[in-house]
Amino acid sequence: MPESPRSGADEAARWLAQARHDLADGRLVAEAGRHALACFLAQQCAEKAVTAFLLGQGAEAVWGGALADLCEDAVAFDPNFEAVRPMAILLDKHDLGARYPTALPGGVPAEAHDATDSARALEIAAEVLGFVEGRLGATA
Repeated sequence: MPESPRSGADEAARWLAQARHDLADGRLVAEAGRHALACFLAQQCAEKAVTAFLLGQGAEAVWGGALADLCEDAVAFDPNFEAVRPMAILLDKHDLGARYPTALPGGVPAEAHDATDSARALEIAAEVLGFVEGRLGATA
């Protein structure tokens, strides 16, 4: 039996809930010294938050994993997302760079990221999440 379609608000709420979990998980793994993973989860939090915004605005399909590109799409609904793009670019560096050795000239991500990296990435993710929650009325 096919699943009944969900409203944009329902989908936005689901994506926003997962964004919140990714941020909480990122904080946990940062405390455990897993800074590369924390950076990746920060990027995921922000990506899912902006996806939630787009779905909440009625976008039927949201494509791509580049946070900066998603912010560009969000500008069509809310020009204030232009201010989020510089933060998005910083977090996008962690999408691949925190996971794959090929993204680094030498070493591995787990050894290249430190507490400063994860603290900043998680701070930016929290800012993006808060920005989106404000735009969605924090009801999602």
